[in-house]
Amino acid sequence: MGSAVESAAEDSYRAEEMAVKACLNGGRSREEHPAVPLTAAELAVDAAAARRAGAFAVHVHPRNARGVQTLDAAACDAAVAAIRAAAHGIAVGLSTSEAIDPDPFSRAAAIKRWRTPPDFVSVNLSELGWAGIIRAAVHAGIGVEAGLASPRDADELARSPFAHRLVRALLEVDDGPEEASAIAELLPEGVPQLWHGYGERTWDVMVAGAAAGHDVRVGLEDVLVLPDGRTASGNAELVAHAVELTVRSAPPKRGRRA
Repeated sequence: MGSAVESAAEDSYRAEEMAVKACLNGGRSREEHPAVPLTAAELAVDAAAARRAGAFAVHVHPRNARGVQTLDAAACDAAVAAIRAAAHGIAVGLSTSEAIDPDPFSRAAAIKRWRTPPDFVSVNLSELGWAGIIRAAVHAGIGVEAGLASPRDADELARSPFAHRLVRALLEVDDGPEEASAIAELLPEGVPQLWHGYGERTWDVMVAGAAAGHDVRVGLEDVLVLPDGRTASGNAELVAHAVELTVRSAPPKRGRRA
């Protein structure tokens, strides 16, 4: 599953072996890092820089006028439109996390109100009401990434009707590569995977994911420091280091999916 726009966007970059998705802001604040992009214009500038650094897609959490995460149509439409204008062709994804709105019915309804929909949304299977949110995205013609944080999440996905209708499965782990491998073992064959971690373990998970032939993710949402422990200047620097690590870690003659 996935929109034609997303497929065309990803294909254009994957032809150059780009396998890094940039997560630009998440729930981060400027107090955590001064370069966290909040407004639609800031997200657009960062998305363009991430694209130049090698990202094939971006994942963002739009904010309202008060800087609070939101699924409101005005903010989400503005963010998606600005990113597409600044980084033509890159695939754009939005979060549907319960941290934005704890009511799953409200989140599903919000998707239906978007007039400039993203290419994909991320849906966490650890959160109540995830199936309804996936259905809302499917009905709106939006691709879905399934966020899997545990073997239980992977089992839920395998028993659902959605496993082979995803853009990809996101293996999102706190502890390291072993945790990602345990989740991966439970996924149905043929489901594309993207591995990512959090904090300093981000880089360990990334290397292991690339070595296994999977896409990876990096950005200020996940990590604030470079592999050597220095604070990153921003998303573009994180992406550049991730691309370098991916190239070095990827298996020989790595084949990219269409």
